[in-house]
Amino acid sequence: MSSKAALLSCACLTVAFGASLEIRDVYGKPQQPLRVSGMAEVLFFVMTDCPVSNTYAPEIQHICADYGTKGVACSLVYEDVQVDAAGARHHMDEYRYKDMPAIIDAGRRIAEAVKATTTPQAVVLDKAGKVRYSGRIDNFYAALGKPRRQATEHDLRDALDAVLAGRAVANPETKALGCYIPPKDLLKK
Repeated sequence: MSSKAALLSCACLTVAFGASLEIRDVYGKPQQPLRVSGMAEVLFFVMTDCPVSNTYAPEIQHICADYGTKGVACSLVYEDVQVDAAGARHHMDEYRYKDMPAIIDAGRRIAEAVKATTTPQAVVLDKAGKVRYSGRIDNFYAALGKPRRQATEHDLRDALDAVLAGRAVANPETKALGCYIPPKDLLKK
């Protein structure tokens, strides 16, 4: 097990500065995406032009609807290099995202804080602000460009069930398949 996986499995990785990071969402409302107010928070890292990310839009919405009644909040985190608030809102309308905060992480502060590297990637924070799961939503994609008929493993749902039950997440880190999130230092070049 890698040291990162060990940290995640014991829920020891607490997001530093989580309570102080404030970003305006695509509607201008201040959000603190790393501060958890309920039982858990799921950050969905997405890009408007990532086909894998867009394929998951309905499943993301189903997960948020299913777990929202259990005290789990969901947020979209846009990692596009060029997207602005209007572009993100258009994407949300096009893919029918409703009643969900969405922020643009142009400076990669959120992605770096939780070590997100791919879209779509889900990161689950528990009520103490600890990363309990990071990775794929499910195994619908066997490999890039190779979807299955249906998902047979539901990693994010399993992780949320464990967090809500107060149990350790059995598989706290999985490999997300999709589009690469360029790190902040590459954006300056």
